[in-house]
This record gives sequence, structure tokens and C-alpha cells, in this order.
Amino acid sequence: MDGQPLPRCGPIGRRRFLRALALGGGAALLAACQPAGPPGAAPAPSGAAGEPTAGTSAGWEQQWATLIEAARREGKVVFSGPPTPEVRTQVPAVFKERFGVEVEYLGQRRGDLLTRLRSERAVGLYTVDVVVGGAQSIAVEFYPEGLLDPLRPALIHPEVTDPAKWKPGKLWFIDPEEQYALRLLNSVSPILGINTSKVDPREIRSARDLLDPKYRGLLAQDDPTVSGSGANTAAYLHLRLGEEFLRRLYVDQQVRFTRDRRQLSDWLGRGVYPIVINPNAADVLEPLLRDGFPIEVIQSLPDLPGHVTAGSGIMVLLNNAPHPHAARLLVNWLASREGLAIYSRAEQGLPLRVDVDESWAREYLIPKPGVEYFDSFEWTFTVSDKAPLSQKIKAWLGL
Repeated sequence: MDGQPLPRCGPIGRRRFLRALALGGGAALLAACQPAGPPGAAPAPSGAAGEPTAGTSAGWEQQWATLIEAARREGKVVFSGPPTPEVRTQVPAVFKERFGVEVEYLGQRRGDLLTRLRSERAVGLYTVDVVVGGAQSIAVEFYPEGLLDPLRPALIHPEVTDPAKWKPGKLWFIDPEEQYALRLLNSVSPILGINTSKVDPREIRSARDLLDPKYRGLLAQDDPTVSGSGANTAAYLHLRLGEEFLRRLYVDQQVRFTRDRRQLSDWLGRGVYPIVINPNAADVLEPLLRDGFPIEVIQSLPDLPGHVTAGSGIMVLLNNAPHPHAARLLVNWLASREGLAIYSRAEQGLPLRVDVDESWAREYLIPKPGVEYFDSFEWTFTVSDKAPLSQKIKAWLGL
């Protein structure tokens, strides 16, 4: 953790638009933003207010050792994350190996988790410690319902709190107070995944080409009527192309919706629905690309330049955590070089740390120099624009 400061990319905008590579461009900037190497065995991080430079938090070693011992006495931590199989297996295994603390992993949609939390808390039960998920459920439900503790004070390890270790030059909290919801990932979300055995991608030269009647009944997408990536996609399409386009796409073109990403991957691979809109990298695209299916990924189109997303990469700490020390230990480790290296690769999202290896990342995930990408996880956009649109889509579909 000691040594010369690592090169860092320019700041990432916190509002509606951000530049893929700010304060520079070209090969020199790209080289400067490359990770320093594979994750090492340096101690993982834990909690105190502020963002001190590495080594300036006096007494952190003792604080860290005390936290680990307290977490071991608690014995486990309950962590709710994405349903990605690699996250489910790798994160608990490595965390237990490093710290001797069990991870009870809940891989489910945030809507299902919220139903559970509300029921439990109504009778005074608190069973979940840490959540990593998308922006919408956190901004629209977890945050206003008062389910969160401030996360920033829980981060004490210099490897985590050192601003030079993060691409924006600081920890990127997306909430207005910059205290509760820490962004760990930032990737381009591709516009389309196309099975080339069924559809010629060269014929789709703009988003409006998707309205061609020949594609009716051939499109699928994550469900836009519930919190998650589907609602995120719908809001972005609505913003860029308008309500009439969205209605014609979803209603006239008979887009098939599902809440099961494995189902989306299966449909795309078998060509049942050979065009998937805004496909998830970890659960939809990567299994097919890895197995050699004829899939082409379109990152952007002239009338739809693409957007960046954290995916399941927003970390929060629930209040009244049943395992408070293990929870603090986990959030520090997930934000550390080692923890984020494991999580980001398993979830197929680009890490926001500058010292994490990204050589595994496919080209479609990486922002291109000189392109302005819309940030679909920006707080105001998330809070103001998505929920009303979901209700409108339900009315269109007669739900």
C-alpha cells in the first residue's frame, strides 16, 4: 500500500453527462490510467470519517486489527448482492479465507430483498448487513425509507480512503450527502446483443431501425416495470428517443420481457429472441461469448450513443446491522484492491480503482476516448425519471 502514487484518470462527472476519459485523451492518457498490476496481499480496509491520504490515519493498524478480531467473534456477515454465480461463490470464499468470517450470501433482486426487509423490520428483526446493487432501488427505496447507515465513516483503511487510488480522484458517493452509497464500478452498458445467425447486425444502423416490422417479435429485454436494469434501459431510451419511440418499440414490436437474466441469455443464444436490448454483461453476454455463440455486441448507435452504469456496483451499509463489525470489515474489503478485483471481474464491471487489473474486460465495456456517455446512475435522473415511466409502461401493456 506504500510507494509512489499511481497514475489516475481525470474526474468523472457526477451529473447527467460524463466523459469517458476526462482531462486528456489518446494513447498517453490510456497508458496513464492502466492498472498497476494484479491484486496483492496487502491488508484489506475498514472505517473512519473523511478521505485521508494513505498513511495519515494515525493508529489505523490497531483499529484494523481490533475490527478483524471483533468480526471473527461475530462469526459471519450477511451480504446481499447480484445473482451472478461467480460473485456468489468467489466473494464468500476469499473473504472467509482471508479473515475467517463466513459470508451468508443472498443473491436476489433488490425488490425481493426489500419485501423481506420490510416484513422483518415491521416485527423488529434485522438480518442483513451489507447490500451491493443498482442505483434505482437504493435511491428510490432504501435511502428515503431510512434503511441505511452512513458508509463513509466505516471506511478507515488507507488503501480505501486514499483518493489517489480511485479514478475520479476521490471516493464516488452518488447520494446527495456523499455519505451513503459508494460507487465501485463504471462500465459502458451495451445497446444491443445480436445473434448473428438470425439477424444481420449491419442492417441495424440506428436505434430507429428496431421499429422495422421485420423485427417484430424478435426482441427481448429485462423487465422495465420493476426496479432494475430494465427500468434503467427504458428511462434512457425515453430520454434519448422520446415517448413515442418507446411505446412503438415495447408495444408495436412486442418486446418480450423477463426478470430472469439467464432466460435472456438462453433466448439470445438459441435465437428465440435474437436481439436483446441493453444486455447484462455478466449474466447474459459473457456466458454466450465464452462458449463461442455467434453474438455481436453493439456498444452504441448514432442516435443512441450509449451510457455508463455501475450495474450491481453501488454499495450500502444497512442500519441496525446484526453483525456490525463484520459488516464494516466487508465493506472495507470490497472497496480494497483485492476485494474489488474479485468482485469486478466476477460481476463483469470495470472497477473504479486505478490499481485493479482490467485486462480481462471485453472491449464493449470500456469507454471510448472522446465520447460523452450519459450516466444512467446519476442520482437526480434515478429519483425523478424512472418510477413514473414504469407505471406508464404498465398501462401500455395492460398490466
